Amino acid sequence: MTELRNLTPDSPPAPIRAKSEPRFPGGPVADPAGSHHERRIRSFQPRRSRVTAGQGDALQRLWPVWGLDIDGQRVLDPNEMFGGLPVVLEIGFGMGEATAQMAAADPGTGILAVDVHTPGQGNLLGLAERNGLSNIRVANGDAIILLREMLPPASLDGLRVFFPDPWPKKRHHKRRLIQPEFLTLAATCMKPGAVLHCATDWEEYAERMLEVLSAHPDFENAQEDGGYAPRPAFRPLTRFEGQGLDKGHKVHDLLFRRPLGPA
Repeated sequence: MTELRNLTPDSPPAPIRAKSEPRFPGGPVADPAGSHHERRIRSFQPRRSRVTAGQGDALQRLWPVWGLDIDGQRVLDPNEMFGGLPVVLEIGFGMGEATAQMAAADPGTGILAVDVHTPGQGNLLGLAERNGLSNIRVANGDAIILLREMLPPASLDGLRVFFPDPWPKKRHHKRRLIQPEFLTLAATCMKPGAVLHCATDWEEYAERMLEVLSAHPDFENAQEDGGYAPRPAFRPLTRFEGQGLDKGHKVHDLLFRRPLGPA
């Protein structure tokens, strides 16, 4: 039975959502993997932020069309999902503005965008609808479970990790996403020649990324000098990036590819 609460003496009673009820019926669920969650250190932290009316509307209407929960219970077919387009996985898209810009500029590439930030999920779905971007799918949940359990081997044409949480405190460095174990997992889902593109405005994390990627046998630096790459024209200048630049931060892009193998 739904509990009711009076907001003011003159207002009508408003329903209180039970914990078992979904926040957005038909939309993303709070814990999609459920029992598949392992007891491991996570590289992300779900944020509880206010969802606007427009974002909530997009979540309820468009999630059944363009959204998916990372439940660890099925294997996806990216080729079928995007009608045969090459597919790039983007981990962490914030509010989705840059993702929408890249999708609009490159309609021949499918973008599977993963995040746990509900307002951002709704915002990206709304942007996709308003701009007619049929080459975006929004995934909710843990990217590790997606890579490990739900994507076939060699199914991705690219992987993007833009401005991941730097976890600046030394005791939290183990939470950073770009670690050898993650790279090994990601490599299994990437085609030969597929590019891993990382960007960060945290200098020490950029140095660590370059060190870890350069040492990993499944990747090779796309830069002949073995260093950082210039920002590619296709990566938009994000609001978050602009804030970092205003603070004097230097942004580093790293482009590493899966080797093509012997000729």
